[in-house]
Amino acid sequence: MQMPLDPLPETRRRRFRTIPIRMLVPNMITLLAICAGLTAIRLSTEGRMELAVAAIVFAAVLDGVDGRVARMIKGQSKFGAELDSLADFVNFGVAPGLILYFWQLHDLSNFGWIAAMIFAICGSLRLARFNAEMDDPNKPAFAANFFTGMPAPLGAITVLLPIYLSFLGMPTPPAALTTLFTLLIAFLMVSRLPVFSGKSTNMRVPRELVLPVVAGVVLFIALLIGYPWHVLSLLSVLYLLSLPIGWKSYRDQERALAASTAAVAPVDPAIPAEAAPDTPHAPSEPAPDDRPVRLN
Repeated sequence: MQMPLDPLPETRRRRFRTIPIRMLVPNMITLLAICAGLTAIRLSTEGRMELAVAAIVFAAVLDGVDGRVARMIKGQSKFGAELDSLADFVNFGVAPGLILYFWQLHDLSNFGWIAAMIFAICGSLRLARFNAEMDDPNKPAFAANFFTGMPAPLGAITVLLPIYLSFLGMPTPPAALTTLFTLLIAFLMVSRLPVFSGKSTNMRVPRELVLPVVAGVVLFIALLIGYPWHVLSLLSVLYLLSLPIGWKSYRDQERALAASTAAVAPVDPAIPAEAAPDTPHAPSEPAPDDRPVRLN
C-alpha cells in the first residue's frame, strides 16, 4: 500500500537584518579616504606630485572626520574599526612610501625601494600595535592623552616634508638624505615615544572663546587652501619640535603618579619597627632593673 507523501516543510525566506543609515555614514567616509589614497598612488606614477600630496592630505582630513562622526551619531562598529585600520595602512603607509619612491627615492635603486617598504611596514606595525593596546586595562588614566609612537596619519604628513620644501622652490635634498629622513619617521612610528594625542575628554572651550576659536579654524583652513606648502611645511617642523615636549610631559605625569602611589601605600605589618627608623613612635618605658640593691 502506497503511503501518502508527507507535505514538504514550509520554507522560510531568509531575511537579512536591516542596518541603520547612521552605521553606514562613517564607513562611506572611510571608503572615500581609501579612494583618495589610491588616487594619490596613481597620480604619483604619472608625475603629478602636487595633486598626489594633496590627495594624501585630503585622506588625512577624512581620517580625522570619520571617527568623530561615528561617535557623534553613535555609528561605531567593529567592521568600521577594521575598515579604518585598512584605510590607514593604504593611505598613510603604502601611498606616502610610493610617492617618495617615484619622486626621488628611485634614484637610489634598491636602497630607495627598501626605504619605501620599511616605511610602509612600520606603518602597518604601528596600526597593529594601536589596535592591540587599545583596551589595555593596565594603562594609567593620563596615558589616554598620549599615543605610543607617532600616529600613522601624522607620520605620512611629516614624511612628505622634503616634497613640500621642493614645491616652495628650495633646493631638492640629496636622495640619501631623503632616505634617512624617511627611515627616521618610520622609526618614530614604531617607537615607544609618548606623543600628544589631542583627544583629551576634558578639553572644553570657554563660552567667551567659542567665536574666536571658530574664526581661527576658518583662518587656518583658508591659509591651508591658499598657501598649502607653506602651512604643511610649518606644521611638520613644529610637530617634530613638539615630540620632546610630549615625552617630557608623559614622564612628569608618570613620576607624579608613582610618587602619589608610594605615598598612600600601606605599611607591611611583617616589617619590624627597626626597619623604618623615620616612623615616629611613642617612647618606650625603661626596663625594670633586676640587679640587687647596693649595700651602703
